Amino acid sequence: MNVPGVQVFDDAAGVARALADTILAAGQEAIARNGAFRIALSGGTTPRAAYELLALDPDRDALSWSDVFVYFGDERCVPPDDEQSNYRMARNAFLDRVSIPPSNIHRMRGEIDPTQAAIEYARSLRDDMGTPPQFDLILLGLGPDGHTASLFPGSPPDEDAQALVRAVYSKSQSQWRITITPEVINAARKVVFAAEGTAKAAVLKTVLQGPRDPEKYPAQVVAPNSGNLEWLVDKAALSFCGPPGE
Repeated sequence: MNVPGVQVFDDAAGVARALADTILAAGQEAIARNGAFRIALSGGTTPRAAYELLALDPDRDALSWSDVFVYFGDERCVPPDDEQSNYRMARNAFLDRVSIPPSNIHRMRGEIDPTQAAIEYARSLRDDMGTPPQFDLILLGLGPDGHTASLFPGSPPDEDAQALVRAVYSKSQSQWRITITPEVINAARKVVFAAEGTAKAAVLKTVLQGPRDPEKYPAQVVAPNSGNLEWLVDKAALSFCGPPGE
């Protein structure tokens, strides 16, 4: 496989370490450039492992956390203390363990009406960063069905993109979610996918090498205007794609 922006690691731990390093490097660069680092977090096992690394020495002293502003790419419509909450996961993994001011953390309010929560979050993004909001870094995962953030197969992922944030219903999980749209994702200075394990191998090959069909594989809609897109994957996730350079 020869796809620009794909970095391959031996295992999930290697992907997590690379993701943590990417967050630190992007944060240091953004703070040096404009005095603030704005990041949209994702949920998932690998991001959680990366977040936990950020809470340990020496990583937790590698950023000026008072200059870091945390947002979320998507959220399940559950209370913030629910085990399914991306916010709860990030808080437990590292936000409560580093010196980031609570006012710098902007969660999606999954406990209220989904449409209202999406409207509120879009307003917050516009107020904080303009239109379209430009993140320094957006983290994304890849679902076995080709979804990313909470953009699911079956409808155009850029539907109502100008709204910036929208409420979506996941039929497979019988659950409402809130998600940023491709308008926000593709405005970011940098977007990074993390994918690991054989369960992601088939869909990873399709997303990277197959015909373009974003309605079926929403991850294919991700194409940052900056051109700065990276994939951090392990060998197991790449197993259907052939060796690098093929």
